[in-house]
Amino acid sequence: MQTRTLWLSAWAVCCCFVFSAIGRAENWPGWRGPRGDGSSEEINVPVTWSESEHIAWKIKLPYGGHSSPVVFGNRVFLVGANTAEPPSRVLMCFDFATGKPLWEKVVVQSPLEKKHQLNSWASGTPVTDGEKVYVSFLDQKDLLVSAYDFDGKEQWQVRPGVFKSQHGFCSCPVIFEDKLIVNGDHDGESYIAGLKRTTGETVWKTPREYKTRSYCTPIIREIDGRTQMMLSGSKCVASYDPRTGKQLWMLDGPTEQFVASLVYNKGLIFMTGGFPDHHVMAIDPRGSGKITKESHVKWHYTKKDSYVPSPIACGDYFLIVSDDGFGTCYHSESGKIEWQTRLGTHYSASLVTANGLVYFLDDHGLMKVIKPGPTLEVVAENQLNEDTFASPAISQGRMLIRGTDSLYCIE
Repeated sequence: MQTRTLWLSAWAVCCCFVFSAIGRAENWPGWRGPRGDGSSEEINVPVTWSESEHIAWKIKLPYGGHSSPVVFGNRVFLVGANTAEPPSRVLMCFDFATGKPLWEKVVVQSPLEKKHQLNSWASGTPVTDGEKVYVSFLDQKDLLVSAYDFDGKEQWQVRPGVFKSQHGFCSCPVIFEDKLIVNGDHDGESYIAGLKRTTGETVWKTPREYKTRSYCTPIIREIDGRTQMMLSGSKCVASYDPRTGKQLWMLDGPTEQFVASLVYNKGLIFMTGGFPDHHVMAIDPRGSGKITKESHVKWHYTKKDSYVPSPIACGDYFLIVSDDGFGTCYHSESGKIEWQTRLGTHYSASLVTANGLVYFLDDHGLMKVIKPGPTLEVVAENQLNEDTFASPAISQGRMLIRGTDSLYCIE
């Protein structure tokens, strides 16, 4: 009897562990995951791998691009650019279990736009609500947004505004309630637009005051009972009501152009990047109207050269990596620099975090896994044999990494 009781107790503990792990499994439905900040709540995430170890599958990609993969259930969605004549932008769908291609659809045939050497012709990450997947591309002078069902059938296609930038295009759609939100910061009449997810109809369209190109995806948070959609770009950091597009607050500067997304932690919004000047800034988001550095900036550094890769928050810490390879760990609330060191040669991918670890992927396939803290602790170093400019995705105990030629699924 005692043996049976012990066996049942052990079985119950095992079941609780398994179901707890399963319960933490998440989809990765859009840019930077389910919360838009690069964080995963999963605990069974790969830490070590190589080209020959822990690869669930690896598939050759027919089209290039820097967009990240997104995952919902058993589907993986990815976009790419077919540069053969006539050039086209393509949405691809794969089976999450095996990597088998399920379908691909040409979203638009359009000439290849002028772009920065570090940009691509398919940089905007799709987003999905589990029923439709939404994509955005540049169609000559227009920002184009399309919706497809999970079988690849087009549901609608709209052009909410013009877009012009000498560095090319990147805009990642964001889902909020019944709306799809797209950022149209460009060198002209810049805007942010809220579209109906069912039809693509424009519900609201808010002008951006300074009309300057940037490539930032907003994050949305409920802060002290107020829903805020926040982003840097176009010579400012600003917050809007995602239901109406009304501006809630704006901080001028601290520079002109931005790429990295914001993150929220410990009651503060953290901003990195900028051109021509580089900044790292912690902002209190509980303002209204025009706020200032004196009134709402808790701490601020300049000359920390993190421009393209989006940062990460993990526990008490805020971490960045500079384009030219230097990682920095800050204490989130005080801004104290815990450590700073060279991690790689060059970085484009944004940071992701899971199970208390932060993943740094450089442009040459090197992933360093780091445990944040007052001293640098490198848990693992993993090398793939392709260049890697896209940000990773984490879902259902796996990590997806897009290389220049392949899509890797690591478990």
